[in-house]
Amino acid sequence: MSYGIVKDDGIIDVGARLGLPLEAVLENASLLARYANCAAELMLGDVTLLPPVPNSGRIICVGLNYRTHIEETGNAVPLHPILFPRYPSSLVGQGAAMIRPKVSERFDYEGELAVIIGKPGRHVAAERAMDHVAGYACFNDGSIRDFQRHTSQFLPGKNFDRSGGFGPWLVTPDEVGDVNALHLTTRLNGSVVQQSGIDDLLFGVEALIAYVSQIWEIRPGDVIATGTTGGVGAARNPPLWMKPGDLIEVEIDRLGILSNPIVDEETAV
Repeated sequence: MSYGIVKDDGIIDVGARLGLPLEAVLENASLLARYANCAAELMLGDVTLLPPVPNSGRIICVGLNYRTHIEETGNAVPLHPILFPRYPSSLVGQGAAMIRPKVSERFDYEGELAVIIGKPGRHVAAERAMDHVAGYACFNDGSIRDFQRHTSQFLPGKNFDRSGGFGPWLVTPDEVGDVNALHLTTRLNGSVVQQSGIDDLLFGVEALIAYVSQIWEIRPGDVIATGTTGGVGAARNPPLWMKPGDLIEVEIDRLGILSNPIVDEETAV
């Protein structure tokens, strides 16, 4: 496993050059700058893209964080962020198949913005929160809705193996600019099913980092998936579930397109 800089249709293999763990590079992005003008050693089409942080020690997802999604679910507006974990085994990277498990057909999409932490911190003030961001990526919080609702806890429906997507890559804050000016679109088989500005978040990026850092020290490689907007399949009449043969895409301005085909567990390789 390695990491690198995407340059046009190629990749500069920075991991091989530096020999450092990814977390060390996330904490010190200047390590990448010295290689930005090097020639690419690999073609993008010849490699398998893993999630931007393949083995994150902490993936924190936020529930009910857009008013449109709160309204379509019939829930009350939360006073504090609703947090639940995802585990690395539940996520795949760009182009890899998201798996519909054999125990359920209620496989739903949730297009989201993911925030990757670069600088450690505890009790981070909201006005300093962006100093701790290494970058951003698209995220699909693929959800097995019946298992999610077996109890009051979201965890079971959010952690089936290879049921979510994360990618296609990490984009650094200097390339993104104002994250609140970005726009998110989710497409199922080419049809738009979700659209929203990131500025519609109930708890924005700064507030989430400040809140989470009160609970534990945030560390390089931590991921915060900020929640989904309205338009999820479960809220439609009739419901719109993902099925084998579908293609789900999450696109965010300046971050790229996270694209994943859907397959059944029994046919997954």
